[in-house]
Amino acid sequence: MKVVILAGGFGSKISEYTKKIPKPMVKINHSPILIHIMKHYYNYGFDDFIIALGYKGKIIKNFFQKKKYPWKTKLVNTGLKTMTGGRLKRLSKFLNKETFMLTYGDGLSNVNLKKLLTFHERYKKLITLTAVRPPARFGAIKLAGNYAKTFKEKSRLDEGWINGGYFVIEPKFLQFIKNDSTYLEKEPLETAAKKKQLLAFRHNGFWQCMDTKRDKDNLEKFFKKGKFF
Repeated sequence: MKVVILAGGFGSKISEYTKKIPKPMVKINHSPILIHIMKHYYNYGFDDFIIALGYKGKIIKNFFQKKKYPWKTKLVNTGLKTMTGGRLKRLSKFLNKETFMLTYGDGLSNVNLKKLLTFHERYKKLITLTAVRPPARFGAIKLAGNYAKTFKEKSRLDEGWINGGYFVIEPKFLQFIKNDSTYLEKEPLETAAKKKQLLAFRHNGFWQCMDTKRDKDNLEKFFKKGKFF
């Protein structure tokens, strides 16, 4: 089964690093986050990757020319300004009209990919996403006039479920994507949800995106504590 990784965005929120390199090449514990993601899939037996390139894609190409890994990697330029849905649509000819996996090139999780796939196959819908609870960022305060009535360090369980990536997708889902300007997270997923074709696989374990430097620093800490896998 092929695994698509979206790795073409500008990563403007973490520009401390992305002025020079694309976000998937930002290192966590001396290796690009992209490699950590690929290792996770490989550990579950998935070894056929398609990387959707865009911003500074040549840096990713150069990296794989110099480094060898025990999996197959196909690097495809999907345009500089193409949106997430458009990037996926451009890859359709490489997917052989078969079920495939998809994730973003900037998020790490210890989601059980075999259980995710089994869940998807059981319900036979067009797309399954992994639903996660985001890491808590702020303390919760209840106010009474000018006084803070209570303060409680916010738990991640107080947060709602969000899209954590790590999708399983049937090829017919691609018909919901119009063109390069389509965001995967807007019309395509919204349409699938309305048609009751969007499943959510709940994951209560580790998940962390890398939107900011703070997120990167947290990932470094998590890695040292062995929380990834």
